[in-house]
Order: sequence, then structure tokens, then C-alpha cells
Amino acid sequence: MLTVDYDRLDVRAGHTVLDLGCGEGRHAFEAYRRGATVVALDWGTSEVTTTQTWLGAIDAAGEAPAGAVATAVRGDLLHLPVPDASVDRVMASEVLEHIPDDATAFAEIARVLKPGGRVAVTVPRYGPERVCWALSDEYHANEGGHIRVYRAETVRARLRAAGLVPGGSHHAHSLHAPYWWLKCAVGVERDTAVVRAYHRLLVWDLTKRPWATRTAERLLDPVIGKSLVVYADKPA
Repeated sequence: MLTVDYDRLDVRAGHTVLDLGCGEGRHAFEAYRRGATVVALDWGTSEVTTTQTWLGAIDAAGEAPAGAVATAVRGDLLHLPVPDASVDRVMASEVLEHIPDDATAFAEIARVLKPGGRVAVTVPRYGPERVCWALSDEYHANEGGHIRVYRAETVRARLRAAGLVPGGSHHAHSLHAPYWWLKCAVGVERDTAVVRAYHRLLVWDLTKRPWATRTAERLLDPVIGKSLVVYADKPA
């Protein structure tokens, strides 16, 4: 399940791509398959281990083109282990809402980008996220949880303050918004029949990509898309 549009981010073979807060690697995998040199970074040891395992599996299956390289490393978004102006593309997907000093994280993204490089930042969208917060403290008020809700203009302001030029944006994952509203309403950790049924729908959509759900999500994304995606460039 990809949040970033790789065509808008313009990921190409030979690019150096940094995936920040990679989780279990979903965005890193696609960049690797496109022939990039990928560094997937996360603070969590288990996330880094899982991502490295799957990157190895992609290589073993021959799914990455010749010349593509990928690795997963543990690191801090406030002190990226990457030289200045060394990265063509950066992805920071669903991670900045967890970081108290997000201004420094944005500055680090700008530091490591090459002139002419591009970043895709994705965060929970303001409206759907506020519904989750209103329904449940358990959803966000925990160690490592969401500490802020971004408006689109706040993301753009952070990017401009870091010296980047915000460009286009879009929303994604509208089918996931009601799922999280439901979980927040019944209890985030409660496994009810309705929650299980909705989860099966999401898995079916993810694996089968049926026309009906793909069309519904495309139409609903501008209205209740759970994620906001903003692209920005570093001046050449």
C-alpha cells in the first residue's frame, strides 16, 4: 500500500532515495524495484530488521534491476547519518507527526537533498485525524504516538522554512479513514466482528485491486482521504 505517487516524486533508476521512518519498508521496496539506490531508515530495530529481510527477498527473487542497491539502517531523523546534498529523493511517510522537533527534521531533509532534489512528505490529514482524536485518546496518546495534527498549510510552511519549495499535493487512503474511526469508536485494541469484517475488505482491496473499491477510493480521496501528501523541491 503506497501513499507516495512515484511518478510525481519522479523516482528513476540510478537515483539515491532516502526513506525516512520506513516502518517495514513498503515505500523502500518500490523504489528498489525501480532501480534506485535506497537507504531505508527507522528508529525501531525490529522495523529495520524486517525491512532488510524483505529487501533481501526482493533481490533473491530477481525483482530489482541490475545496479539497484538497497539497505536498511537504524537512525534518528534529527541527525540523519547522510552527507549534505547527497540524496536525489526523500520520502518521509507518516513519521513527522511523531516527532516533537519537526522543524529540525524538515531542516535535515533539506540538508541531505541535492540541489534540484525532491521530497514527498505524507502526514495524517487534518479532518480524518481530528475525528480519530475526538473518538479516542488511546489512538494517539501513547508512547511514540501522534503528537500533532497537521493542516496542509502547516506542512507547506515547514517546508518553506527549511528552504524547500512546496509543489503539488493530493490525498490518499480514503477507505482507511472509516476503518480507523470505527476502531477508535469501539476501542483501538478491541477486535470486534465489524472491525474484522472491515479489515477483510481492506485486505481484499489491497490484494485484488478490484475496480469497485479502486474507483470508490479515487472518488473519495479528495473528501476523506486519510493521508495528505505534499511534494517539494530543493532549489537547483
